[in-house]
Amino acid sequence: MAELDYTVATDKPVDEAIQALQSALAERKFSALWHLHVNEKLREKGFHLEPDFHIFEVCNPAKAKQALETDQKVGYLLPCKIVVYSDRNDGNRTKIGLLRPQTLIGLLDDERFRDLANEVEQELRAVVDAAAR
Repeated sequence: MAELDYTVATDKPVDEAIQALQSALAERKFSALWHLHVNEKLREKGFHLEPDFHIFEVCNPAKAKQALETDQKVGYLLPCKIVVYSDRNDGNRTKIGLLRPQTLIGLLDDERFRDLANEVEQELRAVVDAAAR
């Protein structure tokens, strides 16, 4: 099975990594449609989670339009997800990672998406790498 994620470590604290992520997304014409701070949401429900964990749903409108015009079933896979978290298994080191579009698009088994998924994944990998630097 193909790798599910692309994840890198950074020496930045989580808040700084999030700011860097948002800047890197904007530079590549992606935007964060939604940001879930999992710890806060769970706290609202009476649960405690440590360390910090954030989920972003990100999108490039032109690429999303292209994908949806090809086959609307791709909507089940949109938007792309990027996470920023303190990895308790790595001394609470900050990690930034994405769910690989190429792996997800493989679930549709439709060659029409191969090039687009590869392009989106390469751009999002560049976003993650830039945010981690």
